[in-house]
Amino acid sequence: MLAIYREALPQVYGYLLPRCGSAALAEDLTSETFLAAVEASRQGKLTEVSTAWLVGVARHKLVDHWRRLEREQRSLAAAEASSMDVDDPWPELLDAEAAYAALARLPVLQRAVLTLRYLDGLPVADVAEHVGRTLHGTETLLARARAALRRHYQEGHHRAR
Repeated sequence: MLAIYREALPQVYGYLLPRCGSAALAEDLTSETFLAAVEASRQGKLTEVSTAWLVGVARHKLVDHWRRLEREQRSLAAAEASSMDVDDPWPELLDAEAAYAALARLPVLQRAVLTLRYLDGLPVADVAEHVGRTLHGTETLLARARAALRRHYQEGHHRAR
């Protein structure tokens, strides 16, 4: 396995890097690709690992990543749309990376309720149960978390321009 790793690493990483636009993401997906090969080999599902097979796995990992991003962007946009007033001046679509950076800046509890509510799609009552708060307390926490997310997102978005 070490020999194929040394041989295929440049091709797998080289395939992913220009398609990802980020060295960190390309490195993560390259790691996932080789971990998938090790797992398939351990389970006996694979007799021989080739560079072409690994590039195919990398392609699937990249597509899975794009699908995840798309779902997350839709979820974040839906979360924001559901909390927007008619006169709300924040109609721009969320950029997933900027949204995650903003989310990471929130306190843990705010991050947790936003994730449970909008990424996992749980009703507010279930979110309240998970975080050990009342329904009304959770609604208030969600409102504050959305406002904080919006503030951090806009700050990060303006810095990026």
